[in-house]
Amino acid sequence: MTTTLAGGRAARRQTMRRIRPRRSPAVPLLLAVWAGAAAVLWLWWQNTPSIADTTGRILGAGRITGLLAGYLMALVVLQMARVPALERRVGSDRVARWHAMSGRYTLCLVLAHVFLTMWGYALQAGKSLGDIVRQTVDSVEQLPDMGKAAIGTGLFVVIGLTSIGPVRRRLPYDAWYHVHLLTYAAVFLTFWHQISTGNEFAVQPAAKTFWYGLYGAVTALVLWYRILTPIRLNLRHRMRVEAVIEETPGIVSVLIGGRRLHRMGAEAGQFFRWRFLAPGMRFSSHPYSLSAAPRPDTLRITVKAIGDHSARLRELTPGTRVWAEGPYGALTAQRRSRGKVLLVAGGVGITPMRALFETLPGAAGDITLLYRANTTQDLALWDELAAIAEERGARLMYAVNSPEGERPDISAENLRRKIPDIDTHDVFMCGPPGFAQSVFEALREAGVPARRIHHESFEM
Repeated sequence: MTTTLAGGRAARRQTMRRIRPRRSPAVPLLLAVWAGAAAVLWLWWQNTPSIADTTGRILGAGRITGLLAGYLMALVVLQMARVPALERRVGSDRVARWHAMSGRYTLCLVLAHVFLTMWGYALQAGKSLGDIVRQTVDSVEQLPDMGKAAIGTGLFVVIGLTSIGPVRRRLPYDAWYHVHLLTYAAVFLTFWHQISTGNEFAVQPAAKTFWYGLYGAVTALVLWYRILTPIRLNLRHRMRVEAVIEETPGIVSVLIGGRRLHRMGAEAGQFFRWRFLAPGMRFSSHPYSLSAAPRPDTLRITVKAIGDHSARLRELTPGTRVWAEGPYGALTAQRRSRGKVLLVAGGVGITPMRALFETLPGAAGDITLLYRANTTQDLALWDELAAIAEERGARLMYAVNSPEGERPDISAENLRRKIPDIDTHDVFMCGPPGFAQSVFEALREAGVPARRIHHESFEM
C-alpha cells in the first residue's frame, strides 16, 4: 500500500517563481573564523616577551595551543547550536563536517597544551620530562580550577575516542549521540581555568571581556535554538502520529498531523529531528527527511528500517505525541541556478528527492529524476513518482541491479547518452556516501560544474 498526498500545484506555488539562487555564506564564515584565530595569535604575541631558553619556548607553545583550543571549543559548541543561518544556508551536513574537523583539532590542541605546559612547569621546577605525570598531579592539586579542567579534558578524550570511525560505527546511534552531548560539560569545565590561570586574561582585561563575550554569545545561541525554540515550536503545533503505512517491505511512511504546520517554515528537501513519545523511543531523536511537500495539516516522513529506532516506527500508533526540531537542511529550491534540474536518489535518499520532484517549478521536460535501488521492489513511492511525472511532464528513470545482481552503469558516458545536455543542469543528490561519491565523479566527468551539484549526506 502507498500513501498519496495531493496538492502538488499548491506546493509549487510556495517555492520560488523565478530562479533566484541563494548563495551559501560558507566562505565569509570561514574567513571570519580565520580572522578570529589570527586575533588569538595576536593576543598571544602581544603578551609574550622574548623567549630565550628552552623552557620559555615550551611554555610559549603551551600557551598558544591552549588559547587556540579555547577558541575552537567555542566554535565546536556554536556548530552544535543548530543556528538556522548555518543549518539552512550552509547545510546541516557541511556544518556537521566542520564540527567533526573542529573537534579533532580541538582535542589535538588540548592534549598538546596539557603536555607542553606540564613539561614546561616541570623544567621550571628543576625536573625532567620523566616527571611530567607528577607535575600534572601537583598542578591539578595546587592551581585554581585545574581539577575541573582535568575532568573536562578526560571528557574530551572519551568523546574523541567514540567519534573515531570504527568505534562510532559499532556504537548505537543513541549511545554515540548522548556521549557527544558531554561536549557541553567538557567545555564548561575547561573554561574556568582559562580565565583563572591564563596569563593573557590576567594582564589584559579587554581580552577577558572578549572571552566572556564569545562564550556568552555561544551559550545564548545554544539555549535559544537547542532548548527554547523547539519548546515553542512543539507547543504551537502539537504534532501527533496520524497513520503508519508500509510502502514496501522494510520501508514505512509516517503521517504526522498538527496545527498550522505550514507556519513552521519547512521546505521540500529539508528534514527534522524527530522524537516519538512512545515507550522505548522517548529518549531517541533521529533525523528524517520530509518525503512530501509540507501541507498545512500534514507532514510525512518515509523511513527504511536499518536500525533499532527506524525499525520501531512501524509500531507507532495513531495519536502518539511527536516532538520535532527543525526544519534543517539546505537541499532546497533555493540552491537552484539553472532552468533544468536532475534529481538523483540512492535508496532511501528518495525521500527529499520525491518532495523536490513534486515542487520544483519547471516546464515539461525541465525536471528529471534518476532513482537507484537494488531491485524494482525497493523502489519506494514509485506510484507517487509516476503520477507526479505524468502530471508535470517530468522524466522519471530508475537504475536497478540485473537479475544476476550486476549493478547498473551510472557513468559519465551513460549519463550523457540519457541526458545529452546534462552539463546545463543543476543536480540535486541524496544517497549513501559511496553512491554519492561515485555519481559526483561521473557528473563532473560529464561536464557538470561542482558548484551546481548539490548534495546532502546521511551522516549527520
